[in-house]
Amino acid sequence: MPRRSGVLEMAVLGLLNEAPMHGYEIRKRLNALFGWSRALSYGSLYPCLKAMLRKGWISEDTTASGSRRRAKIVYRITEQGQARFAEHLAEGGPAAWDDDERFGVHFAFFARTDAAVRLRILEGRLRRLEERLERVRAQIERTQERRDAYALELQRYGMESVEREMSWLSRLIASERRRGPATTTTSTTSTTTTSTTTPGPPRHDLAAPDNGVAT
Repeated sequence: MPRRSGVLEMAVLGLLNEAPMHGYEIRKRLNALFGWSRALSYGSLYPCLKAMLRKGWISEDTTASGSRRRAKIVYRITEQGQARFAEHLAEGGPAAWDDDERFGVHFAFFARTDAAVRLRILEGRLRRLEERLERVRAQIERTQERRDAYALELQRYGMESVEREMSWLSRLIASERRRGPATTTTSTTSTTTTSTTTPGPPRHDLAAPDNGVAT
């Protein structure tokens, strides 16, 4: 499955794990949570839903509506879907932090993620940004030699964005280490989730632009 489809799969399963939803509600929630209002269309969402239906991860119910209105389809997560979502939550390797979108989706469901996995993802993300920062600094040095003022400003903006996220990650990592594993929430069947007090990620991380930074 393409990388973007895998990210969308996890996001949809996570939302349906909270409550059954119509396709419109799913798209609306995804756009609101992850900043996909421009990129995510029904043309992307419905093929993903159909694929998950074939795999048995979700089911659909048709609800009656007015005489001239089309019946609405309600999507629900199945036991197989809950197991698949748990697999996503347990993913603590580079795939969970290398890509901006995937990291944003993982973070959105951190309250249900094992504490050790949360910490591993945060630390991996921080290491990746440290590598990115070194590349940006090297680019700035080359740009200064060319005396390209506008390219230099764009690269400085990218560097500042990376530094802000690194600072945010460092605070989260320190908080996770102080908190320990006791506050981990692992249930995948409850329709309500108690959030931690950890501050949310910068908006650009969920929307996944790279702010002009080469990766």
